[in-house]
Amino acid sequence: MIDDGTFSSFSTTARRRLPALFADYLDGGAHGERTMARNRKTFERWGIVPRGLRDVSSISLSTQCFGKPWDLPLFLAPLGFAGMFHADGEAGAARAALARNIGMGISTFSITPMETVAATGAHTMAQIYVMRDRSITRDMLERARSCGISGIILTIDTAITPVRERDVRNGFRHLSRPTVRQLAGLMKHPRWLAGMHHRHMHKVGNIERYTVSRGVMAQARDIASQIDPSLSWDDLAWLRAHWKGTLVVKGVMHPDDAYRIAEAGADGIIVSNHGGRQMDPAPSSLDVLPAIADRLAGRLDIVIDGGIRRGSDVVTALLLGATAVSIGRPWGWALTAGGTDGVGAALDTLAQEIRDVMALAGLCDMKELHTTGKRALWQF
Repeated sequence: MIDDGTFSSFSTTARRRLPALFADYLDGGAHGERTMARNRKTFERWGIVPRGLRDVSSISLSTQCFGKPWDLPLFLAPLGFAGMFHADGEAGAARAALARNIGMGISTFSITPMETVAATGAHTMAQIYVMRDRSITRDMLERARSCGISGIILTIDTAITPVRERDVRNGFRHLSRPTVRQLAGLMKHPRWLAGMHHRHMHKVGNIERYTVSRGVMAQARDIASQIDPSLSWDDLAWLRAHWKGTLVVKGVMHPDDAYRIAEAGADGIIVSNHGGRQMDPAPSSLDVLPAIADRLAGRLDIVIDGGIRRGSDVVTALLLGATAVSIGRPWGWALTAGGTDGVGAALDTLAQEIRDVMALAGLCDMKELHTTGKRALWQF
């Protein structure tokens, strides 16, 4: 039985409501999905030691991350095709993030254009892939600048897209249009279908200008094929020269890479194995976090994603050196289950769990938590 922690009710509803084409895309990982499972299991090796006789009548979760003040140490990861999960789409998730004053990454493969998501007023950052055709990348940077987005996220762990067996079974990204079998599967979900038809969600709005193809599947396939597998350190330098705002690098899993990224002038990193969707097998993100944090020694903000399902997971990651944590699948489930309100409810529940754990550990705020660090942890 899958344990999705705080998000279990949302994930159960999401899996019931979504057609298999999108449910499997959201839930699946690469190859044998061992990395995806390890992301979750690694948290079981850590406990948080309770402390008493401390005044915990007031708990603050506010922090500073990627140059912005956030009310919670939480970030909504860039999540491709989220607008296909619920009619509220990426802009709906952004409104939930805005109401709680946290950050959000806008996927390159966002169904809603970045301009519309940014217009919500949320602390948004644009996910950027370096494309074979650099004019596409330059245009995306200019669009981000023009709509007031102050930060970008360069994703570096997708030089190739490995086999994701669930997507292969469903023909996701391999076909240019739905098969008869897929159409039949979509028709089994009339509530979902009605919402998508009403909002005319038949295109990847963030990238449609870069392809002549029509339809979500064909557009996604075309742009995915444009991601440049020759991405190198020279390209990071090129991007730093062309983007004067906040630059965060996502997909960092090695201390040497983290150090070199800091030397290249980046403002932050996201320690991530892409939710188990790329290298399989790979260490969990939590496995590599302590060594990366030690190597950077506070030079950059560090956000971590992968397997975070409980408030205790968040606190564990923060004690091991993260500035904040990022969630991807969980907000996708919550959006599917309840739109904007669903994302908000999931974030509120997770935030309350964080407060509970911090209070029982005798930690009142982020400063005290980071100062205490690993001393608050117990390794089983």
